[in-house]
Amino acid sequence: MTYLTSNQLKQYNEKGYLAPINVLSKKEALEARNEIEKIEKEMPNEIDKSGRYNVHLISPKLDSIVHNSKILDVVESIIGKNILVCSSTLFIKDPNEYGYVSYHQDAKYIGLEPHNWVTAWVALTDSYEKNGCMKMWPKSHLEIKDHNEKFDKGNLLTRGQTVENVPEDETELVELEAGQMSLHHPRIVHGSGINKSNDRRIGFVIQSYIGTNVKQILGKNSVQLARGVDRFNYHETIGRTKNLMDKENIALRNRENSYLQEIFYKGSEQKGSY
Repeated sequence: MTYLTSNQLKQYNEKGYLAPINVLSKKEALEARNEIEKIEKEMPNEIDKSGRYNVHLISPKLDSIVHNSKILDVVESIIGKNILVCSSTLFIKDPNEYGYVSYHQDAKYIGLEPHNWVTAWVALTDSYEKNGCMKMWPKSHLEIKDHNEKFDKGNLLTRGQTVENVPEDETELVELEAGQMSLHHPRIVHGSGINKSNDRRIGFVIQSYIGTNVKQILGKNSVQLARGVDRFNYHETIGRTKNLMDKENIALRNRENSYLQEIFYKGSEQKGSY
């Protein structure tokens, strides 16, 4: 068991995030990267842009990360013993490519209420300042802030949603080695810069682990039961993948991604690339 200590829980509750947490070996992280790149090679564009969501539904390696007991132990420390997997996202920044994530809050657009959920950001490569690691604004999770929707070039977010005037001197870098993860609160303001290194920066993000009491108020999500029991049954439950790029699971993932697109662009007259 790898439950969080009282000091770790205190940091999460006070700052709105916790890092680093060791969850995978270097070998496991590399194997996951290799499987992602195999999908990219054999199915070009399948996981690019708006296809970056829910890759765990067609990748056994990513599925095993989503259901990793070390991750679930620490998640249980925050949201309780009954845990659902809502969706996942790949954030891949290629070397010297102009891709960044503006400062934003996940809870603003994801539609999951109440906020009994947490996002796990798993580094499949080293993630540090030069290659565009995340930056957190500690204690910004106490309230939802106003966002501007910019749809700006290079922004990896759906709407280019941006919290303006974030005090940079108050932000903290979240540097991770491959196999480590961070956990962050639905309302914490966070973002990341461009990759100025010579290698890819790959983050696999379980967005999010939700308590069984959490509803989707902007559309619908299907879920996997990761731990415990679901007595609320607010969501359709789907199974886990066993085979890489299985046709049936590809169809399922496409359906789930269409649900996400409806949620992410709810009420918007414009649609971005993601």
